[in-house]
Amino acid sequence: MSEIKEGEGAVRIKKPKWLRVKLPTGENYKKVRSLVEEHNLHTICESGNCPNMGECWGEGTATFMILGNICTRSCGFCAVKTGRPDEVDIYEPGKVAHSVKTMGVKHAVITSVDRDDLKDGGSQIWAQTVRAIRNQCPGTTLETLIPDFGGHWENLQVIIDVAPEIVSHNLETVRRLTKEVRIQAKYDRSLEVLFRLKKGGMKTKSGVMLGLGETHEEIIETMEDLRSVDVDILTLGQYLQPTPKHLPIDEFVTPERFAEYKELGLKMGFKYVESGPLVRSSYRAEKHLF
Repeated sequence: MSEIKEGEGAVRIKKPKWLRVKLPTGENYKKVRSLVEEHNLHTICESGNCPNMGECWGEGTATFMILGNICTRSCGFCAVKTGRPDEVDIYEPGKVAHSVKTMGVKHAVITSVDRDDLKDGGSQIWAQTVRAIRNQCPGTTLETLIPDFGGHWENLQVIIDVAPEIVSHNLETVRRLTKEVRIQAKYDRSLEVLFRLKKGGMKTKSGVMLGLGETHEEIIETMEDLRSVDVDILTLGQYLQPTPKHLPIDEFVTPERFAEYKELGLKMGFKYVESGPLVRSSYRAEKHLF
């Protein structure tokens, strides 16, 4: 892998050709893009500059973030601002549902910042958002990419009670790197979240980033841990450093290795495995409804 020198001896790994993204095209994409601009709608797809935006929008899938854009946690991989969040917008569930309806979204993925400042962790807004979308868009299916709610299981139960079609919680990295990558999170607590979701009858999903310094053996161990709590769907993607202040990339994992992990995951018993350099949590989310 070639390297580029930056500043006083710092080294940055050159981005490989397989991470180049084609410009999004297609009539469905153009239609959704037009609606987003016309109505000033907010999606993580666009604000996060997701490489799969064109493909997902073309399939009628979009991802929305609720509970503001300031997180109470400071994960080493995430570009979302950290600090004291704004007051909860009690009208947000209706606004999100209106956006889903306006965009004609067939499958909506909802995510959020962590709100450790709230007694309920934001779970009530989560539930109200699910209900509002179902009320305004009865034909739209839902995936909720939820936080761990600090291990307050009564708040997790609120999500289980509204029963989204898929509930996702990302492990993000291997056990050894968790303290560095997800500073306020806990590896076993995340596994407990996924265990409780499955026990509550949910279809479960989790995602892991590669290229942060994990070993092959650690990746396999993490996949096995996820299967031990009966996770249905796994996504594996390449970590990309959002800014120089975030954790550096240790390596760019090749498409061939991602393909190997997909094959191994399916043999382990995952019902779906999305594995590739450009894969993100909500990639091909609409195909995971089974």
